[in-house]
Amino acid sequence: MEWFYWLVPWEESTLVVAATGSAALFFLRGCALVRPSLHRKLCFWGGLSLVYLVSHTQLDYYSEHQFFIHRLQHLALHHLGPFLIVLSRPCPVLLRGMPSRMRQAFHLMAGWKSIQYPVQALCNPVVSVVLFSTLIGFWLLPSIHFTAMIDWRLYRVMNWSMFLSGLIFWGLVLTPGPVVGVKLSPGSRIGMMLAIIPPQIVIGALIFFTSHELYPIYTICGRAIGGINALADQQIGGIILWIHGAMMSAVGILVVILRELMLAEYPKHGEKVA
Repeated sequence: MEWFYWLVPWEESTLVVAATGSAALFFLRGCALVRPSLHRKLCFWGGLSLVYLVSHTQLDYYSEHQFFIHRLQHLALHHLGPFLIVLSRPCPVLLRGMPSRMRQAFHLMAGWKSIQYPVQALCNPVVSVVLFSTLIGFWLLPSIHFTAMIDWRLYRVMNWSMFLSGLIFWGLVLTPGPVVGVKLSPGSRIGMMLAIIPPQIVIGALIFFTSHELYPIYTICGRAIGGINALADQQIGGIILWIHGAMMSAVGILVVILRELMLAEYPKHGEKVA
């Protein structure tokens, strides 16, 4: 059972287990009541599994000891994982899957001003775009990155900030209806996805074309994959950020366009199409 080794956590995190485990349990219970489509189920389980695998298995070790794998980890946490979870439209299913008292408490807390104001601020389209793009650059500042990779607490803050900002951003641009009172036109959604492309290209290009080692922490701690020197590792990571991150926006734009075309063709079935 060599494959089981890869599922053993490199560094155990109660928060990751509690969050993903609760989401999985609530979704399973909710499916029995809401009965979402197979497509939605596949998207949810694919996104949740991806987030767990890159955060709480041996893959996390490789993310801490190889820069380009670290970039793949953040591609999963910031882009692909949240993207798939949002496409599943999980909120109705998760809410129905919660115990009744927890659901009541959730609705009660949602009415608190202390909760509403920060949530509304984070879900502002401009704020979400700036937060999504700025966090990429912030955590890749050499001095910040060095500290985050040697301090497990800051490392987890980094990963959670990437996941949550990704969830907010993709939730705004891919959710068919209003999100926390914010209703965006298809053009606004597409504009938001276009807006995050240039920062990723610039940061990725800067990393790729830098002729010296920006992140010596991987040399100090030892790279997990032999035969790849510091600059090659750095360049591969830059390409991942440069190209693959921007590709997710292209996929998101296609989703929005296809959804609008289907709504125009079958307006009476808009909710099912969405």
